[in-house]
Amino acid sequence: VQLQASGGGLVEAGGSLRLSCAASGRTFSSYGMGWFRQAPGKEREFVAAISWSGGSTYYPDSVKGRFTISRDNAKNTVYLQMNDLKSEDTDVYYCARSTYSSGSLLLTAQLYNYWGQGTLVTVSS
Repeated sequence: VQLQASGGGLVEAGGSLRLSCAASGRTFSSYGMGWFRQAPGKEREFVAAISWSGGSTYYPDSVKGRFTISRDNAKNTVYLQMNDLKSEDTDVYYCARSTYSSGSLLLTAQLYNYWGQGTLVTVSS
C-alpha cells in the first residue's frame, strides 16, 4: 500500500486548502483513514479520521468546525478540506491508513500502519 499526499502550500490566515491522499491497492475501502500533523521536535497530532464507509468522522476540538474529512472509495482517495486556517495550523500533514475500519481507535496514530510522505501547509498571519 502506498499513500501519496498532495495539496499543501502557502495560504494566508483565514484562507482554505484542500489536501488529497491517493492510495494504491484494492483494500482502501475496508479501512479507516486519518490525517495527522507534526512539526519538527513535536509529537504527531491527530487532525481527522473517517471510517471505511465515510459514515463516521472524528475531529479534535482544535479543528472541529473548520476541517472536513471525506473519502471517495471509487477513487481510492481521502480528502481534508481546511477552512479558516490559522497560523497554528502550520505543519507537515500526513495521511495514513488505520488497521481498523471505524470507531474511536481511529484517533490513535500508533494503530495506523501505512503513512504517506507528508505535505507542508504554511499559514501566514
